[in-house]
Amino acid sequence: MRTVENEALRPSYRAAAVMSAAVLALYVVTLAPTTAMWDASEYITAAYTLGIPHPPGNPLFVLLGRVASLLPVGNVAYRINLLAAVCSALAAGIWFLVAERVLAQWIEVRWVRRAGAILAAVLSATAFTVWNQSVVNEKVYTVSLAFFAVVSWLTVLWCDDPDGRRADRILLLIAYLIGLGYTNHPAGFLVGPAVATAVLVRRPRTLLRWRLIAGAVVALAVGLTPFALEPIRAAHHPALNEGDPTGCTDRIGFKCTFSDTTVRRLMANVNREQYGKPDLSDRQAPLSAQIGMWWLYFKWQWLRDPYGSQSVVQNVLALFFFSLGIAGGVVHYRRDRASFWFFGPLVATVTVALVYYMNFKYGASQSPELAGVAREVRDRDYFYLWSFSAWSVWAALGLVAAWRFLAERAGPTPRWSTTAPVLLFGALPLVGNFRAASRAGEWATREWARDILNSVEPYGILITGGDNDTFPLWYAQEVEGVRRDVTVAVTSLLNTDWYMRGLLRRPAYRYDTAAGPAIYRGREWRVPTKPILSLNAEQLSQVPEYLDVRQPLIFEQGRIHAVIDPRRLEVGVPLRSDLLVLQMLKDNLGERPFYISRTTAGYAQALGLDAYALTQGLVTKIAPAPLTTSADTVLVPALGHVDVGRSLALWKSYGAPAAIIRRGDWVDRPSAGIPALYTMTALTLGQALEQQGRASEAQRLRERGLDVAEGAHIVDWFVGAAPPSPAPAAGSDEPRGTPVPARP
Repeated sequence: MRTVENEALRPSYRAAAVMSAAVLALYVVTLAPTTAMWDASEYITAAYTLGIPHPPGNPLFVLLGRVASLLPVGNVAYRINLLAAVCSALAAGIWFLVAERVLAQWIEVRWVRRAGAILAAVLSATAFTVWNQSVVNEKVYTVSLAFFAVVSWLTVLWCDDPDGRRADRILLLIAYLIGLGYTNHPAGFLVGPAVATAVLVRRPRTLLRWRLIAGAVVALAVGLTPFALEPIRAAHHPALNEGDPTGCTDRIGFKCTFSDTTVRRLMANVNREQYGKPDLSDRQAPLSAQIGMWWLYFKWQWLRDPYGSQSVVQNVLALFFFSLGIAGGVVHYRRDRASFWFFGPLVATVTVALVYYMNFKYGASQSPELAGVAREVRDRDYFYLWSFSAWSVWAALGLVAAWRFLAERAGPTPRWSTTAPVLLFGALPLVGNFRAASRAGEWATREWARDILNSVEPYGILITGGDNDTFPLWYAQEVEGVRRDVTVAVTSLLNTDWYMRGLLRRPAYRYDTAAGPAIYRGREWRVPTKPILSLNAEQLSQVPEYLDVRQPLIFEQGRIHAVIDPRRLEVGVPLRSDLLVLQMLKDNLGERPFYISRTTAGYAQALGLDAYALTQGLVTKIAPAPLTTSADTVLVPALGHVDVGRSLALWKSYGAPAAIIRRGDWVDRPSAGIPALYTMTALTLGQALEQQGRASEAQRLRERGLDVAEGAHIVDWFVGAAPPSPAPAAGSDEPRGTPVPARP
């Protein structure tokens, strides 16, 4: 029987710590200095404000992120990004220990085992998705990766000595960590089947020890206790309170905290009822396509090629590392079957089983030649981060097996040193992914948030469409204190029953003239005294999820007379969000400036507001009366009215164009509509200037806009082809609210 006292199996904790430190140094060099697109801003804001991000709420991450936000280094976003880096670096160190333990069963030379363990840590740390997620806190997945790795190491220790004096305590600790990991993300349970398989194979009688099983259940339940944070914080109505999982309406109390309403809302949050995931038997894409999505993302891990310039090399490397992983799994099974019965099921769970369970649509970048198929709004490679990280360990074992094969054939005794250069293959992801995975110097998202908020007049309401035109704004307002006077209302959340309650609670923050754009100075801005909506909570609850109407509707308020054709709306009928947007417009004409983000392409037109839509930089202002052409209000054919003076002044104040040009890259193609919007703004404004006879100024502006497109690698969108709508860049990461039937 193997024991941990065996010298060859003694863990090299110091070496693992050094490995983690080295990986952390790499991540710090490539760390994002601030926030980023998609969910990064949401989670940074949630951590900083002790708020509640989208379901299931991720309370453990919020607590860890809040602690990280207090670190005396950099800005708040940098500190929380650093949390992601530390978690992945910890995982890399643990994979070092796991690989070393496996190699100890068939490699006698200690330095060779160390080299193989280093290889496992490097591969797992530099696989594209792991690296990219580790240098910006885009979601909670690196924290989950750290939990996966810790549970993996504890299970390996248990497998070494399942009857030892520490064995039961290790299992109880594993149960607790699985529960705790679930409060960070439901993926925390993914490691459970692998642990159960290892226990069943190594010591099946363990499952008959009812006291131990009962203790494990209690430990698991204790691990789930961070979910109590959600109703407690929700009752305090933080700035970010998604799901609003509390029955307390004005103040926290015992009776409302333990009410049926709180329990119902909390369980709806934890179970992610908001998203309405289809039954697994109802495949959102063919299983072959879903496996194809995993393979596409697997290819990214060893050489991220966002512009398709090295597809042959990428395919060769993918086949190479896939083959190494298969070889490593075979070696693992043959040489260390005890730990294989954990690690093998783990790899199967986070690959094949996870692909089936997630049941994704076609990936955003998958099979672009297929037109008309339902697609995810963004690439979902981050869901397979654990798969690519674990596969890297097997790929390292496979490469060590190849090394041994060469060493044994190089002489009468193994020539380890002579054949060691074969390990350089393990450095290929480090070299190939450095440019694409690095977030160093990436300021565009922060500047984008400031730019769009500053496009709105003081105390204005801004209607947005999804994640990328909303979450960065939340971050700017709640973390950096930028333009908190602007009320941001996102249509994808207006379809839920809780979001409007939070908007009604939001106070009217006073506008800081000195900190705002120069264009708004020199005049008084009246602080609103009325809520943004005239409906009370009971009236809000009666707003239907959608109107099943097919005929044009009339909206009238003051001098606005709009004809709404349901066929122009996204799903062919007016949703709850559309009704609430119109109600807000009705209640705020003459009270607050009303804007629609230009990322929601065509939304003003869909609401029949074409004649009242005035382009001002990145946003569209809804005027209280039909617009007429004037010296500074130019009608641009096919684009509508443009406020030339305001738009030009705003353009000169925007910070994102310079940030995009300076960075010279935009790897995430599904969000490339954001830089595209800047280019479109420059081209539109240039056309308006040309109509005014300002040709040289128009040319300079167009050149600047195309410089932005070149920096984001989307020049082909504008040269020789019509530019695409930027709306997908603002799309919600996951569906919000209740789906409705589309127009037949």
